[in-house]
Amino acid sequence: MVCLDSTQREVEQSLPKATSAVGIDVGIARFATMSDGSFLSPLNSFKKHQQRLARYQRRMRHKVKFSHNWKKGKAKVQRIHAKIANARKDYLHKATTTISQNHALVCIEDLQVRKMSRSTKGNRVQPGKMVRQKSGLNRSILDQGWGEFRRQLDYKMTWTGGVLVAVPPHNTSRTCPRCAHVSKHNRITQARFVCMSCKYENNADLVGAINILERGHRLLACGELAQSGRSVKQEPTEATQTAFV
Repeated sequence: MVCLDSTQREVEQSLPKATSAVGIDVGIARFATMSDGSFLSPLNSFKKHQQRLARYQRRMRHKVKFSHNWKKGKAKVQRIHAKIANARKDYLHKATTTISQNHALVCIEDLQVRKMSRSTKGNRVQPGKMVRQKSGLNRSILDQGWGEFRRQLDYKMTWTGGVLVAVPPHNTSRTCPRCAHVSKHNRITQARFVCMSCKYENNADLVGAINILERGHRLLACGELAQSGRSVKQEPTEATQTAFV
């Protein structure tokens, strides 16, 4: 029998090589819009395989459960699900690696994905409204992998010595970044933002990303850090200080 003694050692905190800060607004039409104007298109892994998956699931329903043909059908369905999950995870890993390596500060919205993708079906006494549309939206939200995106960003920013800040999401795409006017009418369409006060116009997702970055800076200025797992009250490194200016 071999007994291995566990040891502890201090590991120096990594210093971020990048010095820039970015706000990120996640969405459906655009997976991630950066406050610098760049964006990532959605992979839509589930959507690409949805029809093929549905076809094999229908075939399964016509087979005798646990029969040889049913098991073959189930194996095909499981392979499609695995392909969808692997493609999504690979896409997210590449995206989060690039972001964490290029930025010392990343600000995102503190989204409650489970609540956002909750069913509105209701019950017999109180049936839900626009259930079909909400169901489609829920699929799209889950297909993007926002929760996994945040999880990967969290630990990768720690690896690179950067900071991840999650800010309150309310009115990020309804607030004018120029005059701070807040109104639901500012968002003309899903993609277009026009301030009713100063007439500032831009892409609505980009406006959201700019506001998210601004809120992240305010949280840091107050010595607070929401949902990041790291304390801002510790003395920041020189590179990190440069990024927050």
